[in-house]
Amino acid sequence: MAKAYLVGSGIAALAAATFLIRDGGFKGSDIHLFEEQRTIGGSLDAAGTPDAGYTMRGGRMFEAEFRCTYDLLSGIPTLDDPSVSVTEEILTGHEESAWDDIARLVNGDGEIVDTTSMGFSELDRLELVRCLATPEGHLDGRRITDCFGEHFFTTNFWFMWCTTFAFQPWHSAIEFRRYLRRFIHLFPQFATMSGIHRTRYHQYDSIVRPLTTWLRERGVTVHTGCRVIDLGFSPGVESGTVEILYLSRDGHDEKIAVAPEDLVFVTNGSMTDASSVGSHTSAPPSAPHRSDAWLLWHRLARGRDDFGDPAVFDKDVKASRWESFTVTAKDPAFLKALEEFSGRPAGKGGLMTFTNSNWLLTIVANRQPVYRDQPEDVSVWWGYGLFPDRAGNHTPKPMTMCSGREILEEVLHHLPFDEQTAARVLETSSVVPCVMPYITSQFLARRRADRPQVVPEGSVNLAFIGQFAEVPDDVVFTVEYSVRTAWTAVAQLLNLDNRPPAVYKGHHDPHVLAAALETMHRR
Repeated sequence: MAKAYLVGSGIAALAAATFLIRDGGFKGSDIHLFEEQRTIGGSLDAAGTPDAGYTMRGGRMFEAEFRCTYDLLSGIPTLDDPSVSVTEEILTGHEESAWDDIARLVNGDGEIVDTTSMGFSELDRLELVRCLATPEGHLDGRRITDCFGEHFFTTNFWFMWCTTFAFQPWHSAIEFRRYLRRFIHLFPQFATMSGIHRTRYHQYDSIVRPLTTWLRERGVTVHTGCRVIDLGFSPGVESGTVEILYLSRDGHDEKIAVAPEDLVFVTNGSMTDASSVGSHTSAPPSAPHRSDAWLLWHRLARGRDDFGDPAVFDKDVKASRWESFTVTAKDPAFLKALEEFSGRPAGKGGLMTFTNSNWLLTIVANRQPVYRDQPEDVSVWWGYGLFPDRAGNHTPKPMTMCSGREILEEVLHHLPFDEQTAARVLETSSVVPCVMPYITSQFLARRRADRPQVVPEGSVNLAFIGQFAEVPDDVVFTVEYSVRTAWTAVAQLLNLDNRPPAVYKGHHDPHVLAAALETMHRR
């Protein structure tokens, strides 16, 4: 009986294991996941306690055209009610508590910006349409700044776009164009964010735990604390058949023989690799390290053109780093003040970006509870800064050197709360900051061959999955992308008829295009 070996335990690997069982006829007992960390879930993580403070590195957003994700999760029961699927929970939650953001941008005077207009000049509109129409092959190696003038990066559109999706001006024009085309149907509701879907809790509780429960009930084995160091291939130039897995477990080296009918799925690279977590009183450690998430890919790609180029994505930390923070509050003062200022209750307000912030801070207060075990008298909200290497407006040092309390002080500096409220928030909150050196590494300027194909040409039993495998037209930094790579890998290696649904292409719909153009021309 064929076995499947999966490197990593992020959403791509969990999805691949699920598709192997659901579509590929694999027994769960024949599927093994190898995870370097002691916990599973990859970038969809969350931890902490009400007393020590909760922490999560990031939060993912969803939308109606996440076709692969919703197909996958439609067969996975939620933990709260086994009769309800994770997909049903997400869609029901959107109907009951959709975002309706009217305070998406806040200026340097603490005033809500009117986002009725995107702020485009005629040149901005021309450049945007030109970017949409440019063939992807003509954007190889180019940055967003190569396609737009300086004014574009001062518009309401750019402030909302870059903080929704975490783009920087120096990021890849290829990825920016893909995002424009992939999410053009969201343009009319972009300021209110009403087209965005969210999970009921953070993604670890809402997605990882239900998926893991489903897989373990079917006998799938997850080996934590176990690193895949290298793969051995059958003899031949650029062979496509894996014969050996080289592992390191608890300080001991191991080898696993891979039979010709067995399958190997590798999550190459990691956007949350080498993350460092601080505390309310201390900044995150500043000594980054690289784990085997990157080193394995480097080893595999050495001397091979078909396995991509990891150096494009992991060699420029300054261009891919930003910092997030999670706030645990034992007093409702912050949420009440934010609701009054934003005009929306917690869970309905969406993202709030401070356009004058040197760190380009964005915060969000989602529907409570955010954690499944969160006490009723505790609230959690989250935020991030896209320019953490700059000195703050209030705190005269880089965000990366700030404690959680100092970051909270900086946030409060940008909000028009009275001194009594601000003092109360500081006294009753605990903030956990997290620096992520590679968080937008998948957005760095690249060429089309820098990411390997999901199943490289000539591969017999090896597939790459996750954010650094190549899927034409779809967009990285989404759960959908990871799930699509997993489904593609399983379907191709097993030659299945059940293939992933096509990537949604709203830019081919004249009604979608007309609505987007109308939004672009609002004054």
